[in-house]
Amino acid sequence: MKLEGVELRQVALPLVTPFRTSLGTQTTRNALLVRVVTDEGEGFGECVAEDDPMYCPEYLEGAADVIRRFFLPTLFGLDDLDPAGVAPALSHLRGHPMAKSAVEMAVLDAWLTSRGISLAAHLGAVRRSLAVGVSVGITDTVDDLLDIVDKHLSAQYARIKLKIEPGWDIEPVRAVRETFGADIMLTVDANTAYEAGDIPHLAKLDAYGLTLIEQPFDPDDLDSHIRFAARVDTPICLDESITSARDAADAIRRRACSIINIKPGRVGGYLEARRIHDLARANGIPVWCGGMLETGLGRAANLALAALPGFTLPGDISATARYYEKDITAPFVLADGRLSVPQGPGLGIAPLQSNLADLTTATEWIGRS
Repeated sequence: MKLEGVELRQVALPLVTPFRTSLGTQTTRNALLVRVVTDEGEGFGECVAEDDPMYCPEYLEGAADVIRRFFLPTLFGLDDLDPAGVAPALSHLRGHPMAKSAVEMAVLDAWLTSRGISLAAHLGAVRRSLAVGVSVGITDTVDDLLDIVDKHLSAQYARIKLKIEPGWDIEPVRAVRETFGADIMLTVDANTAYEAGDIPHLAKLDAYGLTLIEQPFDPDDLDSHIRFAARVDTPICLDESITSARDAADAIRRRACSIINIKPGRVGGYLEARRIHDLARANGIPVWCGGMLETGLGRAANLALAALPGFTLPGDISATARYYEKDITAPFVLADGRLSVPQGPGLGIAPLQSNLADLTTATEWIGRS
């Protein structure tokens, strides 16, 4: 397969309601779409970098720049472009895993579509539908939080994740647990908001039967995660700390976590995500698929990944209506608390051209010179 050209397209999707975490509040999801055109067909990828470098060092404009200036000259020079060759071809360019993931995803979509193979089948999926979870942002009041959780439980989401930060942790967790009982699967996500000195305070969360506590400390602070994991019975999950299979192996070896959140964009692509899945499964470590407010393209790909056998916990792959009134694809709809895994060739879903046009803010075509 030979690369003929690439379209970089920016889209803006207004959120149904603002989404607040310890890192800030979002009202619109700006995303970068990558469309590769090859001699065998075309494919789409999505870059999940955010507007600002807060979740990680990458940011949206920077991702577009590195794809344009550095990735594409390399990929245009390849005589045979296939998904497995994208990461090795770009390995001399350090970092930028979200940009690399977007390019690899687009190449996967084009390559698999031309061969009539679904991404789910290519990755090794074993399920055709998935029970999924939902992430609940920080709210103004506990009563607001309880109303939102009640709505999501009524929709039959299999797991509730609460975003926490200093000053918004023990009380909201206690309120949700006492209101909805011990049977709901409940987790919390700190997005690195705490420091080592907060360990005694965070240990109070042990009383509420959480399925996991996600990433309380800085990405490079494995020592605090190790200390915290040794102190509490609640499993510790790493997110931002895991950017590759090598990171995952180190964290597992050092007992910094007993669960891993796999986000394909954060680790450089779906093939590296599968390697982390395989490593974790071999070591008896449960994994689940995190979300980055993806459009329908990323949602479809995440469902394919989360259908692998080691993904034993519900992921953050909520129905489209959880975040968007209008998406660039047909909506994903929750049925009995489950979402269907796309079975068509490639991603199994394509943009709706009218929606894509309505939501586009900028486009750029880069052809072979």
